[in-house]
Amino acid sequence: MLDVTRLRVLVAVARYGSVTAAARALNYAQPSVSHHLARLEAETGTKLIQRAGRGIRLTDAGRLLAERAAEVIGRLDAAENELAAYTGLRAGRLRLAAFPSALGTIVPSAAAMLREHQPGVDLRLTEAEPPEALRMLRAGYVDVALVFRYSPEPDGVAVAGREGETSDDESGIDLTEGLREKLLLDEPVHLVTSAQGHLGPGAEPPAELADYARHRWIAGCDRCRANLLRQCARAGFTPKIAFTTDDYVAVQALVAADLGVSTLPALCLRAARHPGIRTVPLPGARRYVFAVRYGNPPRPPPGCRRNGVLRAAGVPPPRPADIRADIRADIRADIRAAGAADSCDGDAARLQSPA
Repeated sequence: MLDVTRLRVLVAVARYGSVTAAARALNYAQPSVSHHLARLEAETGTKLIQRAGRGIRLTDAGRLLAERAAEVIGRLDAAENELAAYTGLRAGRLRLAAFPSALGTIVPSAAAMLREHQPGVDLRLTEAEPPEALRMLRAGYVDVALVFRYSPEPDGVAVAGREGETSDDESGIDLTEGLREKLLLDEPVHLVTSAQGHLGPGAEPPAELADYARHRWIAGCDRCRANLLRQCARAGFTPKIAFTTDDYVAVQALVAADLGVSTLPALCLRAARHPGIRTVPLPGARRYVFAVRYGNPPRPPPGCRRNGVLRAAGVPPPRPADIRADIRADIRADIRAAGAADSCDGDAARLQSPA
C-alpha cells in the first residue's frame, strides 16, 4: 500500500517544481523530501523523478501518480474537515468554487444571507470555470462547485429527483465519478447587438439568429462557444467568429463598438451591462446552473447545516429587503416546525427559478 506521507511529498514536488520548494512548503528538511521520493520509487518499482539540468522533473509515471495522489489526498483532507465539522470540533466551513458571472450576482447574495443567519460558517470563495471547478471538487479543494451547462441533463443521465424535494439524499442525481448535482436555476440566453444599429429608439433587435448570419460574431468560453456553434447550426449557418474572450464585460464592449454580435446568459448581463448594447432573449435558449458536491457525506448536526447558501444562491434577489423578509418568514416557519427556537438551519431559503 502506498504511503500517504510520501504521496504528499510527490504532490508537493509536482506543484512547486523542485525538491527545495517542496521542502519549504511542507516544512521538511530537503534530505527528508529526497528520502521520501526514493522510498516511493522503491514501493512502486517505477522511476518517478529524473534529472533535468540542475533541477528535476517528473516522469510520465510520476505525473500520473501525482495527479491521482492529489485527488486522494484532497478527499482525505475533505473527509477530515467534514468529520471535524460533523462532530463539532471546529466551526463549519464552506469552500465554494463558482464561475465569474455567478460570483458577480447570486453568490454575494447567498454569502450575505449565510453571514446573517449562520455567522459561525467560514465561507471561502474561488473563481473557476466549470471544468476547473469540478477538478477542484474531485481533489477536495472545495466542498461545492457552481457550474453551468446549456442542457438541463448530462448526456445519458436522467434527473431522478422529485419536484420540491429538499432532502440531501434526494436533492440531485448521481453522476460519474461520485459527483452529485442540484439544479439551482435556469436562465435565458440573450442575443446581444450594438445600440448603434439602424433600429429605431427603444426597438429590440430581431430574435432570430439567421438574421445575423452575415455578421461577425464574438465567442465566449469553450462551453459558450460550443453552444453558439450549435445554435447557429440549427439556424442554418456557421458563424464567422472574429473575437474570442471569456470576459463578459469585454464581450459587451466589443459589441457596443459594433465589432460583432454575441450571445450572453442573463447572469452576465445582470453582473454588468454596457449602456451601448441591446439584448433580446433567444427563443428556447437556456443556461442551467448547478451546485455540485462530491459523494454523499453524512448530514451534519441540525444547527450546523450549510446547504442554505445553495438554496439562497438559486434566488437572484432584485430587492435585498424583500428577500431578507422572505427568509425570516421561512426561518420562523422552520423553527416552529422543528420546535427549536435556536435553529440556524440554512435550508430556509427555498429554491426558486427566475421567471
